[in-house]
Amino acid sequence: MLLVDRVLGNRLDDGLADRLHHMEHHGTVEWLVLPAAELARRRFRALTSRGAEVAVALPRDEPLTDGAVLLLEPDRAIVVRVDAERWLRLTPLDLATALELGYHVGNLHWRVRFEASAIEVALEGPEETYRARLAALGLDTRVEMRLLQPDEAPC
Repeated sequence: MLLVDRVLGNRLDDGLADRLHHMEHHGTVEWLVLPAAELARRRFRALTSRGAEVAVALPRDEPLTDGAVLLLEPDRAIVVRVDAERWLRLTPLDLATALELGYHVGNLHWRVRFEASAIEVALEGPEETYRARLAALGLDTRVEMRLLQPDEAPC
């Protein structure tokens, strides 16, 4: 298992970009694909795109971002790639439902953003779990639910 205790830079940094581009053409770059919610963690284990186990143990002040270079050797590199975040748009059918939806979403501590007359919820688990929770609250028939496509979700 490889232990990573620091970030070497970003794949777009001068000095790294050309080297990594060349290595990608030769198939020597491995990707550590992480959900966006995992970026805040400092200690975790994960598998690279080639199945190598990596233990990450970063200092608190070391940010983990999309494109972070974790390993750079002459014939191997490991780079973080953030998996596209999924969002469920919840559009209440009336004002009373909007208030109730806002109340429940807050109590559930779901990560949200507001878009016009809708609440968009970041999916940190299976979509069906969120739909089932709304149904248990009696909101499924009073809220339109639509999974956003990656090109619809703002950065």
